[in-house]
Amino acid sequence: MQIWSSVEVSIANASGHSFSVQRKQSISGGSINRAYRIDDESGRERRSYFLKLNQANRLNMFEAEAEALLALASSGAIRVPQPLCSGQADDQAWLVTEYINFGRKRVDSTQLLGRQIAALHACESDGFGWKRDNTIGATAQLNSRSHDWIDFYREQRLGFQFQLASRNGFSGSLQQKGEQLMTHLDLFFSNYQPKASLLHGDLWSGNRAFDELGEPVVFDPALYYGDREADIAMTELFGGFGSEFYESYNDAWPLDEGYVIRKDLYNLYHILNHVNLFGASYAAQAESMLDRLLAEI
Repeated sequence: MQIWSSVEVSIANASGHSFSVQRKQSISGGSINRAYRIDDESGRERRSYFLKLNQANRLNMFEAEAEALLALASSGAIRVPQPLCSGQADDQAWLVTEYINFGRKRVDSTQLLGRQIAALHACESDGFGWKRDNTIGATAQLNSRSHDWIDFYREQRLGFQFQLASRNGFSGSLQQKGEQLMTHLDLFFSNYQPKASLLHGDLWSGNRAFDELGEPVVFDPALYYGDREADIAMTELFGGFGSEFYESYNDAWPLDEGYVIRKDLYNLYHILNHVNLFGASYAAQAESMLDRLLAEI
């Protein structure tokens, strides 16, 4: 297939070393892309990379992901797979990154992750959003720059997801409650002014691991500058981070006491996205979150 020869040429051009896909191993775990470890064992040492494949019209998604990985790497806060190249052929798009061998956690790995995420969030911008739109899962994520976090979150996060939900047939009480929440969104920030922190954007346990030395690694970002609480809330949505992570994070940069209420506000974005990606099984959870939030108004 042309796709493999095109990937080989692209890797060679980007790395300065010839590369032949002699071995490819399918890697499970993602719901959006096909993923492989690809190896060339023809030289003195084996060269390995991580490859994602999707439809050709997803090239922009991969290009945005590569830029996000570079931005995370530039922060110096935490390790990410270094992006190498992207392209398209045979009606498919690809992204090639460094292949990282994952290992077991050290005793202090989870605490280190907490400190590193706090250091990532300490990288700030003068506005919310990012230089380009990207994706959250397979869904477009809008990132037009704004100096008003409440407007940004209302229009480019919750509002956009509610619009998609309406197009997907989810109307009625979900939309009514959503409109009521967005009308009163400022009430959740009466004593709190978020800073524009550099966020991973999709920080659940499936997007973090530890390398062979036990050092934290994060990947598959949906990067933008926003309220750091949005990242921390996501870590709680599906679990898996452990109390040591939160203790370490709060030691480095304590969360505001209002976070315990706002975390539902931030996780509502992700649950609405699941409604739009996966269907009605998540709609009841979205409404429950809306009910809890509206009870705070």
